[in-house]
Amino acid sequence: MSNKNAYFQLQSRSDGTYLLLYPGSEQNKLVFREIDEYLPVKQIEYDKENLMRAVSNFVGGTSIKLTGKPHAKEKEYLYVQISEDKRKAIARFYPPMENGALLTKAEIVSELVRAGIKFGAKEKVIDQFLENRQYCYTYLIAEAMPQVDGKNAVFTYHFNTDLSRKPKLNVDGSVDFHQLETICPVREGDKLLTLTPAVMGKPGIDVTGRPIAPATVKKVTLRPEKNTCLSEDGLEMYTTVDGLVSLIAGKIFVSNIYDVPANVDTSTGDIKFPGSVIVHGNVITGFSVEAEGDIIVDGVVEGASLKAGGQIVLKRGIQGMGRGILEAKGNIITKFIENATVKSDGYVSTEAILHSNVAAKGDVTATGRKGFVVGGSIRSGNCISVRTAGSTMGTTTILEIGADPVYMEEFQKINDEFPLLEEELEKATQTIGILTRRMKTGERLSADKIAKLEEARETKERLEKQVQYMLSRMDDLEEIASMQSGGCIRVSGVIYPGCKVMIYNTPYHIRSEMKYCRLIKEHADVRMVEY
Repeated sequence: MSNKNAYFQLQSRSDGTYLLLYPGSEQNKLVFREIDEYLPVKQIEYDKENLMRAVSNFVGGTSIKLTGKPHAKEKEYLYVQISEDKRKAIARFYPPMENGALLTKAEIVSELVRAGIKFGAKEKVIDQFLENRQYCYTYLIAEAMPQVDGKNAVFTYHFNTDLSRKPKLNVDGSVDFHQLETICPVREGDKLLTLTPAVMGKPGIDVTGRPIAPATVKKVTLRPEKNTCLSEDGLEMYTTVDGLVSLIAGKIFVSNIYDVPANVDTSTGDIKFPGSVIVHGNVITGFSVEAEGDIIVDGVVEGASLKAGGQIVLKRGIQGMGRGILEAKGNIITKFIENATVKSDGYVSTEAILHSNVAAKGDVTATGRKGFVVGGSIRSGNCISVRTAGSTMGTTTILEIGADPVYMEEFQKINDEFPLLEEELEKATQTIGILTRRMKTGERLSADKIAKLEEARETKERLEKQVQYMLSRMDDLEEIASMQSGGCIRVSGVIYPGCKVMIYNTPYHIRSEMKYCRLIKEHADVRMVEY
């Protein structure tokens, strides 16, 4: 037998029972805890402090007297441990006393069964041990058959669900509102959706013989929505009407269009419609339009309220008079915004914003022939693009890019805890260094000092793993933060004094005119870079 690991062996003599310690490589040292767990199993009495001291000072070829009583001959011993998830089992073998019996293959298999292993025993590993017995060495003795996970059901949509597309700019710089690809018209009989059914998984078997359930797959059954029908096999959905189709909260919504031939005023009253609304005239002050789909207005919106489950498209604009409101779950596209409150879960695209409060989860774009923002506040979750911001009169104008606070909070917590962790690690390293040097000078450490050394080594190992994890996590969070900090404010013309910029909670006041620039957050500051 050629054993590369440090290991120990019991020896029975006429004057008592001894423990022989055999050296191994630097990476494979004896651990007192393993000996301390082995000896009680063999019902051997011993002085724990003396043994701990001897193991800590062990160099090689050491013989330690455990007790004055000779011990009955011990045969080769097998210890089996099954992992918590029952997917793996490890084995460690311990040598017999001199002339003690060796385990046979049948005995090893029997011990595995007694330990609870009923599946996945590795016969090759057992043969490997029998050919070259390695003691105090961990063998992967059994392994589960893994489960095969299935596949979730998948929807394939046959209409545009990407509402991030923006209106095209004409050659002269104006915005083309006539060809909006974000509006999805459909004709009766058009296919809307195809369902690929879920594929079920197959169970595995753990080392104890119990089944391992595959991950639960998402099974979906199509149900027809309003104005739709299904194919005979239930895997395809079609529209039964002409209209507009949209995806709202995961559901396909096909609506007939409520067509208003003139103004929304006293002749129509307020409008609340479960589909999309097209207004060919104006929306007069004091009236409201609510639609579960899109709202399209050919004329001007005055001091009115428009709320849409889809997009809002104003082919002229809104002159809100301080009371106009636009709210959309989708994008908002309009010629101009004046004295109004605008909220969008998508992007906002316009040519001019005057004295208004505009907030969007996506981009806010005020470009084109005019492309100015004067007064009020503009807030975006990503980027703000303008031609001109503020005015020569110093009108207060706020431009703000938001950030997700969840990641920043975790980053700050790790940043606060990391120095404390490093300090604790440094103390453990110093303790190990001091006690190790004292041992090298020949000093015999007390049991308390040996225990302290063992504890410091375990603490160092644990803290090094924590430090490694924290460094890795901080890199991940910095990468996420850098992705968020990609937001910026683009100015293709002039930004005037009086404008206040806020990027990820970092303020920046414009003190002098700046032209053709981008404002970004770099480290802890907001700075201007070339456009």
